[in-house]
Amino acid sequence: MSALANPKILCAGGAVQDIIMRVEQFPAPGAKVQASEFLITSGGQAGNAAVAVARLGAQCSYIGALGDTDDEVANTIVKTFAGENIDVSRAVRVPGARSSASLILIDAAGEKMIATRRDTGLAHAPPADAAAAVAAVDAVLLDNRYANITLPICLAAKVRNIPRVLDFDKPSPADDPLFQACSHVIASADALRDSTKLQDLRAALRKLGENYTGFLAVTDGPDGVYWRDGGDIRHMPAFKVAAVDTLGAGDTFHGAFTFRLVETGDIETSMRFAAAAAAIKCTRFGGLVGAPTRAEVEEFLKQHAK
Repeated sequence: MSALANPKILCAGGAVQDIIMRVEQFPAPGAKVQASEFLITSGGQAGNAAVAVARLGAQCSYIGALGDTDDEVANTIVKTFAGENIDVSRAVRVPGARSSASLILIDAAGEKMIATRRDTGLAHAPPADAAAAVAAVDAVLLDNRYANITLPICLAAKVRNIPRVLDFDKPSPADDPLFQACSHVIASADALRDSTKLQDLRAALRKLGENYTGFLAVTDGPDGVYWRDGGDIRHMPAFKVAAVDTLGAGDTFHGAFTFRLVETGDIETSMRFAAAAAAIKCTRFGGLVGAPTRAEVEEFLKQHAK
């Protein structure tokens, strides 16, 4: 693909409200622990990615199923996005539905424990006009938890032959229509293992990619990212940082990868940029609140030059 500056990126999929607390350690069943920090913000795969993309400097828009117009959780999500200069005009407000919410504990090592309530009404609402939604964008970034939104958007983007980057976080078979319609797929380690029933990520990439011709990669937290390059599996280490909060790190990676892919057309450059953005996010508490700016990512890369 050709390089393009000032990208316009559409993020499609889930957005939730995150209720986040920092604790020294996760409580045992029936126990109580003291929280040192508390924050209510927006989250979700596409929601986090949209903030990451916007902070990097892209013209970002979001499409996804949200609660009814009287749902305060949905209204808070929309307000958060507006504050990040994300266009939410195509968000689908589902009559009678309530937006999803997550209760999240972050421990002293930056690891997370999450409970999410999802309204079933959000899983059936389609986008109003998928072709119009992708008509003026340079790429789409999709999650695979809300195929009712993301599959029509992906197919419309495929008609335009623009990049279709999938955050593969829900275990799915290789013949899944959304997976097959995407040009770039980056899986989480857990989703890849659960999908292939293989623990070795290299073997799992090969298996999932047997009948897929696009770019295929998997992120593995502090162990970095693996990707398929022809018949080989290659690896890029993660940047070493003192993790404070890993919530949203993978979503930040996907957003930054998509942003830089549109700008440069180069896979390795895009992955290194994404790894830097995700590393910075991990050093900050608060989920999407910790997403970095472009200047911060570029300075980080200078400090960690090869």
